[in-house]
Amino acid sequence: MGTLASSLSWAGFVVGHAGLYQALAMFAVAYFIIGMTVLSVCAIATNGALDAGGAYYMISRALGPEFGGSIGIMFFLANVCGSALYVLGLVEAVVDSFGIPPGQKVGTGVHVLPQSYWYELLYGTVLLALCLLVCLVGASIYAKATFLIFLIVAVVLGTILISFFTTRPIGVPIRLNGSETESGNFTGFSLATLRENLGGGYAVDYTTGQLMSFSSVFAVMFNGCTGIMAGSNMSGDLKRPSYSIPRGTISAVLFTYLVYNLLAFLMCATCSRVLLQKDYGFLRDISIFPPLVTVGIYAATLSAAMSNLIGASRILYALARDDLFGRALALAKKTSANGNPVMAVILSWLVVQLVLFSGKLNTIAGVVTTFFLLVYATVNLACLALEWASAPNFRPTFRYFTWHTCLLGIAGCCVMMFLISPVSASASLGFLLVLLLALHYLSPSSTWGYISQALIFHQVRKYLLMLDVRKDHVKFWRPQMLLMVQNPRGSARLIDFVNDLKKSGLYVLGHVELQDLDALPSDPLQTQQDSWLSLVDKLNVKAFVSLTLAPSVRHGVRQLLFTSGLGGMRPNTLVLGFYDDEAPQDGLARHPAFTSAREEVPLGFPALRAPTSPKQLSPREYVGIVADALKMLRNVLLARQLESLDKAWELRRAASPPPTIHVWPVNLLRPDSARYADTCSLFLLQMACVLNMTRAWRRARLRLFLCVEAGAMPHAQEEKLRQLLKDLRIQAQIQLVPWDAVTCLHWQTRRGPPGGPALAGAEEEEEEEGTVNFPANATQVSDEYVCAANKLVLEQSPAPAVRFLYLPRPPADTSLYPLYLHQLELLTRGLGPTVLVHGVSAVTSTQL
Repeated sequence: MGTLASSLSWAGFVVGHAGLYQALAMFAVAYFIIGMTVLSVCAIATNGALDAGGAYYMISRALGPEFGGSIGIMFFLANVCGSALYVLGLVEAVVDSFGIPPGQKVGTGVHVLPQSYWYELLYGTVLLALCLLVCLVGASIYAKATFLIFLIVAVVLGTILISFFTTRPIGVPIRLNGSETESGNFTGFSLATLRENLGGGYAVDYTTGQLMSFSSVFAVMFNGCTGIMAGSNMSGDLKRPSYSIPRGTISAVLFTYLVYNLLAFLMCATCSRVLLQKDYGFLRDISIFPPLVTVGIYAATLSAAMSNLIGASRILYALARDDLFGRALALAKKTSANGNPVMAVILSWLVVQLVLFSGKLNTIAGVVTTFFLLVYATVNLACLALEWASAPNFRPTFRYFTWHTCLLGIAGCCVMMFLISPVSASASLGFLLVLLLALHYLSPSSTWGYISQALIFHQVRKYLLMLDVRKDHVKFWRPQMLLMVQNPRGSARLIDFVNDLKKSGLYVLGHVELQDLDALPSDPLQTQQDSWLSLVDKLNVKAFVSLTLAPSVRHGVRQLLFTSGLGGMRPNTLVLGFYDDEAPQDGLARHPAFTSAREEVPLGFPALRAPTSPKQLSPREYVGIVADALKMLRNVLLARQLESLDKAWELRRAASPPPTIHVWPVNLLRPDSARYADTCSLFLLQMACVLNMTRAWRRARLRLFLCVEAGAMPHAQEEKLRQLLKDLRIQAQIQLVPWDAVTCLHWQTRRGPPGGPALAGAEEEEEEEGTVNFPANATQVSDEYVCAANKLVLEQSPAPAVRFLYLPRPPADTSLYPLYLHQLELLTRGLGPTVLVHGVSAVTSTQL
């Protein structure tokens, strides 16, 4: 009805100012945009069950609550302003026909209605109240009323078309400001009249006193095309919306487009330019039955006002029901006994009433057009996103669309928005952005599905296939961490620390559940997944979660090392907490993520193990996990006492000097092979540098310790190490540490009694010196030596925030695993937060 109303009321306005050529161009542009949007609407409408809300419902279910709620508000305001626009247009038509001309106190004939701002506001209020009554009764009476009006308008349109052929040429007096100033001519079909009206002739609009232009005329005309959404707005009241919306909308678009073009041609061929520009009600004067034209125009305009009002109420009701704005729209949820959202209708009526106070039809037209174009662009965007996501469940029965039509619709809407009014378009986009941000942070999560997830999946799959591991280069290496966590309650700070170490790489939290799936009715990990994901959200770490069932922890870690990740994104570094006898502390309950927000710790995690309870993991199995990872060419990090690291205090304290990171890139358990440039040492140095590059740790300073012996030319070693740091672009302070007193203990052990354990170990070392798997490292040094090395590390002051130490490879003899672990415990005892590092891959590059 809205389009037919425009074709009867404003067709003369459009062709009078724009001329036939530009008018046809306007219709073509408008209906091109509308046509592309209609294809998108039909595609979405036939892809599933539609509910109340029309375009809002489509957009929100496709693009998510942020976009849906924002566009819902914009579409609501567009319909509200559209309703006010039609009411003001009807008031203008009524006053033009029945108003007392300015300057006269008493009207003559049918001119009985006084004219002023307040009187016209009163007329508009009465007409709006009539629309309100129809909408309050319900959708059924509205449908019957609109069908009756459609019949009336169809008869009127037929009468007008006949009149163009039967009415004789006449002069039509034009009254402006109460006096007859000009005379327009209805010439009948005339080639001269047609030629006169071919080009544009923009003049001052006699109703507003403003000079018209292409954009202002297009804005007024385009509002007559917004009726395409009337059917979709009623989606909640239609029995078969997926059937009715495509057929009704496409039929209406084709029919009205033909009517527009036909009327434009007939008017330009029969009416003078003066008549078209100065008398928008000239169709009454040339009709064979003038009262019928008046009735038709009034009925069609009133129907359009009702359509926008009921459309606004359905959108408001849908927004309220989805709880996107909380209590602010709670009142709009209330419905009558037959399901009519009466409170939404009343609230929409109140907003329309407020808009009526503006009283400026053309000003409202520009705002309405901008809002509708923005909504249409978003409908096309929703369909484009669904098409690009290639989701299997996007199977619309309407197939006459492609992503090209969606893209053309978006481009057309955006271009016309800024051509019509750059200020209004910019303001609308700014308002939309504010709504998006507000809803993103304030609205509750929805269960509608997020198209962003589907699009991300689609693109990530493509990029993962493109990420070829054969093209990896050391220059672009990054740590990809698999952190094994038994219970997050005792590992909160370790999880946060490893998040700092990942340097934009892959980060996976792994957990092994010791159960047998054969003996269980279902997979117990499915119920735990949500707790782990909530933990990741609360701790604000960028990590994935990978859980597995296994008969032992060692088997479970193997599974995760084999299966975690995808394509070129697989963990290259295994991180374990240290194996010791310290009682676990519940750091999760004290974590700021829970204490500041006063939230409970996720209930999905069990209580921590009691100190007297047996461990799930034996020392031999723990070292076996380290050995497995190294065999699989994974780097290994063992983190000890990281739960005592208060990162916030260490990095934000005002005291000087700044916090430090101590780096010991030498195998302290192998003093006879102390090297600073092997693969493991360089990896250790890289990890310390990566931590220092993190934003939270940039204030810290790296201190690199160079262990030297007497007579070994320490300055030459220092200069060599300094040059290495320069080549690697690593800023660190080098500190020389004499350790003759420590190494002498090692050599004394080597000269122990013949046949003793130490000597046997040394002999084994000589036999296996060239093998990939290092010899029995645990037999190389005594506990006395290890304690001395521990004391050497501990004496370096000031105390650092964290230490990085060289992790020796486990011994080849598995029977020596407990001794190996014992010596690691002695080496790191009392050092505070410490990370033992063993690297197996080249990770540093001096190339550009």
